[in-house]
Amino acid sequence: MSAPSPLESKPIPPAEGATPALAQWFVAKAAHPDALIFFRMGDFFEMLFGDAEIAAAALDIALSYRGEHRGEKVALCGVPAHAVESYLAKLIRQGFRVAICDQTETPEEQKRRKAPTIRREVVRIVTPGTVTEESLLEASRPAWLLALAPAEDRLGAAWLDVTTGAFGTESLAAVDLAALLARLEPAEILAPEDLARSPALLMLAERTAHVAPPRDGTRRLAEAFGVSTLEGFGAFVPEEVAAAAMAVDYVRLTQAGALPRLAPPVPSGGRGVLQMDGATRRSLEILRSERGDPRHSLLGAVDRTVTAAGARELA
Repeated sequence: MSAPSPLESKPIPPAEGATPALAQWFVAKAAHPDALIFFRMGDFFEMLFGDAEIAAAALDIALSYRGEHRGEKVALCGVPAHAVESYLAKLIRQGFRVAICDQTETPEEQKRRKAPTIRREVVRIVTPGTVTEESLLEASRPAWLLALAPAEDRLGAAWLDVTTGAFGTESLAAVDLAALLARLEPAEILAPEDLARSPALLMLAERTAHVAPPRDGTRRLAEAFGVSTLEGFGAFVPEEVAAAAMAVDYVRLTQAGALPRLAPPVPSGGRGVLQMDGATRRSLEILRSERGDPRHSLLGAVDRTVTAAGARELA
């Protein structure tokens, strides 16, 4: 069994007895337990309790304590709201998911409601595989979101890049998962909990979200692309459909219900692709040199793109 992720290892205290503002934090955290909650307080986004301990270490910022909840000091760290994108970028590159809990009314509206605190709600979810802001993306690499759906001794895999719209699927033997991971180098992985704890994903636990395949994947995928049947997209096996529906549902969730423009999924995305394990890819210096420099790799030798989007499409 894999070690727990940092968020899993930080228990959330009971919400009973919380102040009105703190109660809003507990609501957001309950809805997004696998994300760091960026909680808007005036000109800052604050992180509380275990989130604060994790974020302070990841961002190299000060950890402090303010007030008490149920007799325990409340851990706290914060970042200026005007500079939040730079801090988000640091967390995303380390594999964290972040839920932005912002103020959704003005102080005047709060007064009219005679509410004890201003309304705050999660307005945005930022994850490594669903970011669209250029400031949060790696300029030269696609940010693949990879969804995995198990089916007996095989796996359905679907990968998409929300910035380019590329969308592929494949059914593969479970033993070939390591080669697929080496080929895609996904920014984020979706997998059921049992699969997420398998040896192939053990070292990628911080980039893996526990997501179960939907029961009605065919219908959900058809609705997402506005078609009555998937036959026009090609011949899918059930595990490919399940994985593709997982990916689309997750993107819809993180984008507040609005899907970005995606190309229809291409089944058997690995057909015609030479399969290589991670060690072979590293020795051939396809994406980066042995010293980790992408400029001295095969990709660096042929890359003549002039925009970040073009570089991601080539890679």
